[in-house]
Amino acid sequence: MKAFVLDSYGSPDALKLTELPRPVPGPGEVLVRVRATSVQPFDWHLMRGEPRLARLMPGGPGLFRPSLPILGADVAGVVEETGPGVTEVAPGDEVYAMSGGGGFGEYAAVKVADLAPKPRTLSFEEAAAVPMAAQTALLALRDDGGLEEGQRVLVNGASGGVGTFTVQLARAFGGKVTAVCSPANLDLVRSLGAEEVVDYTKEDVLGLGRRFDLVVDVAGSHPGRAFRRLIRPKGRHVQVGGRGSRWLQPMGRMFGTMAAAPFLPHQVALTNGPWKETRRNLITLGALIDADEVRPVIDRRYTFEEIPAAVRYQEEGHARGKVVVTVTES
Repeated sequence: MKAFVLDSYGSPDALKLTELPRPVPGPGEVLVRVRATSVQPFDWHLMRGEPRLARLMPGGPGLFRPSLPILGADVAGVVEETGPGVTEVAPGDEVYAMSGGGGFGEYAAVKVADLAPKPRTLSFEEAAAVPMAAQTALLALRDDGGLEEGQRVLVNGASGGVGTFTVQLARAFGGKVTAVCSPANLDLVRSLGAEEVVDYTKEDVLGLGRRFDLVVDVAGSHPGRAFRRLIRPKGRHVQVGGRGSRWLQPMGRMFGTMAAAPFLPHQVALTNGPWKETRRNLITLGALIDADEVRPVIDRRYTFEEIPAAVRYQEEGHARGKVVVTVTES
């Protein structure tokens, strides 16, 4: 098979198209013929080996060279072969998954616990836009945010991959959404179900003058403690990723948020993995998608050979929704 392999940290030019043997699925795994993948910050952080502090951690990206040679956590494709003990799926099934990597190759070995049936209303490219970003949004709202029907939700950073899913899921769960984004994305975010859209170039989100039951901060544009004036007593602030230095990003902001948590009148949580019960979450998301409650927003589409260009564009940080790649044709 062909795959883009990362042998050393660096720019997208470090991704080299290589011929490799197909993976062999182990117990509890299946071999998926990858039809599509998506590109996200997870990929370029691993490509750069950042945050650098993470290289020192067990299970991190690797101290001197990448521990994950084939990036691409989001996978949509067709089951080619099943490993020992697999009964949940069979060859020919269309699936989507959030794997440990492999989407930047024509085939990937994926754990059954990390995949689910592909939503029937989505193409493979659309399905590949869902797993990591939508699951992050789901956990931020449902598990960490405890969102209840009728509550007011502020989504800071509403136009990216996680943000567009957060707005839609909050609306689907009965929340009343105020979304913050750039002027170019106001109409897009409003079309996703936000009741109010704030242009951050004209209005400081910290000066809105009203309170919310839940703040989901995707942008990481302010210190976590700064949101205290926007959150009702016993409300919640959920930090999803964030900005920071090349050594700490996004860990520095997240550590700072948690360090301030004991001194704040509201609850604070982080949504940044590791993800649990992925199969169950993907089934939940698939049902919402097929019920037309949620749809992926796709900014740009690339071919397999253009994966380095797709990563380069995503790393610029201006994508509206998701960046997807067609890996193999039917």
